[in-house]
Amino acid sequence: MSSNSRSRSTSSWTPEQDKQFEDALARFDKDTPDRWQNVANAVHGKSAEEVKRHYEILVEDLEHIESGRVPFPNYRSPQSNR
Repeated sequence: MSSNSRSRSTSSWTPEQDKQFEDALARFDKDTPDRWQNVANAVHGKSAEEVKRHYEILVEDLEHIESGRVPFPNYRSPQSNR
């Protein structure tokens, strides 16, 4: 998936919907019957297909990070106020 299509598929998610999504994933694990429908019911305005795709994108992103294909940001260490 290109980054352009990824941004289109994730851009319509509000921070509130992302939080609802995260909470629902914690409640409904992979063994839950009708998992994606249950997650969708917990995320206002999203279908089962949309939440499933959002999850797939999350997994892809995590795989890229864990494989080292996404560089860690170069955070500056806090400077003392002396």
